[in-house]
Amino acid sequence: MTSRIQTPAAADAQGNTADVFAAIRKAVGMVPNAYAAIGALNTPALQAMLSADTVLSGGTLSAQERETVKLVASAIAGCDYCVAAHSLAAKASGIPVDTVRAIRGLEPTGDARRDALVRFVRVLQDSRGTLSPEAFEAFRAAGFEDAAVVDVALAIAIITFTNVFNRANDTAVDFPALK
Repeated sequence: MTSRIQTPAAADAQGNTADVFAAIRKAVGMVPNAYAAIGALNTPALQAMLSADTVLSGGTLSAQERETVKLVASAIAGCDYCVAAHSLAAKASGIPVDTVRAIRGLEPTGDARRDALVRFVRVLQDSRGTLSPEAFEAFRAAGFEDAAVVDVALAIAIITFTNVFNRANDTAVDFPALK
């Protein structure tokens, strides 16, 4: 499958784009198709997304929780690319494969805190952010600080950007299937 937008090879990038791609390659071992396309078209947009992700990594959510949020939001959005990418990232963060499959299937995982996070993200996505007092209190009762609301919202914003781009572009998935 090919993407809708013709993207030059990441190896052919010049200037600032080449520098951004080199940093991505160093961090993850490759320049994923989504990043290659976004960076080739609008390097500052890719940099803004990566910067926001750096801010998120310093917040209240663990790596597993960040990947849970991104995986749930991507599954709801129907973004095959981001589901594939964040399934592997979730596994790399230490989430067992069966749990990753449950998260992306929007099914219970058996972990009360993680399941509360999944429910919270689902409510936010389904209600466009409008929460009942009960939904908010359930999130708190699972042990999440109020600051985690900011981090969940930021994670959703970041992944929504790539979900929308990848769906519009029909970005070719360059991640292996989850094993």
